[in-house]
Amino acid sequence: MVTGRPDPAFWQGKRVLLTGQTGFKGSWLMLWLQELGAEVSGMALPGETTPCLFDQLFPTGDVGHFIGDIRDAALVRQRVAQVAPDVVLHLAAQPLVLRSFDDPLTTWQTNVLGSAHILDALKGCDRPVAVVMVTTDKVYENREWVHAYRETDRLGGYDPYSASKAACEILIDSYRNSFFADTPVRVASARAGNIIGGGDWSENRILPDLVRAVSQGVTLEVRNPAAVRPWQHVLDPLAGYLCLAERLWQDASVAEAYNFGPDTADQQPVRALVEAALKRWPGEWRDASNPDMPHEAGRLMLSTDKARNKLGWHPQFSFDQAVAHTIDWYRAVHEGASPREYTLRQIADFGKAVA
Repeated sequence: MVTGRPDPAFWQGKRVLLTGQTGFKGSWLMLWLQELGAEVSGMALPGETTPCLFDQLFPTGDVGHFIGDIRDAALVRQRVAQVAPDVVLHLAAQPLVLRSFDDPLTTWQTNVLGSAHILDALKGCDRPVAVVMVTTDKVYENREWVHAYRETDRLGGYDPYSASKAACEILIDSYRNSFFADTPVRVASARAGNIIGGGDWSENRILPDLVRAVSQGVTLEVRNPAAVRPWQHVLDPLAGYLCLAERLWQDASVAEAYNFGPDTADQQPVRALVEAALKRWPGEWRDASNPDMPHEAGRLMLSTDKARNKLGWHPQFSFDQAVAHTIDWYRAVHEGASPREYTLRQIADFGKAVA
């Protein structure tokens, strides 16, 4: 019975191709998959942040690591053939909204063509493969609704990042219908975003910016404090991806799109996130709203009814718990704790919380 966490018996010995393993979510997921007993092989660009969570979690580098660009179709095909995966978890992307304004072409090439290369490399496969393509909660045409978006709502995107991910959803659906409908390859997409957790060192993300400001003793500038987002701890959506892959392996009827997000009451404005975090690690912030900044949605909420009803998945952490686990990670590592050991402890605690 799926309870919101992965089944170790399923993952033991499974060959998994994980793209984007050097990113924030990918680093957490690679470590978790190894703990579950999977044979994990990666494909990603080198980590670009300093520090880099992947390097913090795998300091010796003795993992199924592979540096490669998903925009290279031949290289993707070669990697898929080499790994012969039972499960594909596609996380590689250009994931930053503000960067997409600066470099829209790379954003489109990575998020759309790169995803197409993954799917195309699986065409003609005659053995079971469960494929989870991770997009984002920002694939919906944002109308600033006060209610949560469902998987059947219209896709769209104002900024290049959101638009490229909406296009990726259309691409996934096209490949699923055109090439995988009557094959053992089962493809689903996972829509989640505003994910927080220890080890995210990305630029222009609120909690990494907060941690940098607090640790340096400077005031945090918050560009959009009233924006409402579906904040969730990284382990919750990752558990959703893993549960979705397990169900895909068993049941072709779940090869669809799914939202993964927090309970409705836990979808909070940026201001609430900042204030909750600063209670855990005291510091100062100020409203730095600027009407000349690139467009960002004011309100975004997700309905997770489908994932609950069809997959049996549900979020484990409340908003306050998600913030506490995140800030505790950063503060512990800042004070000298091992990033790998602290991450493993949080993964183990998550398993106990839902047992």
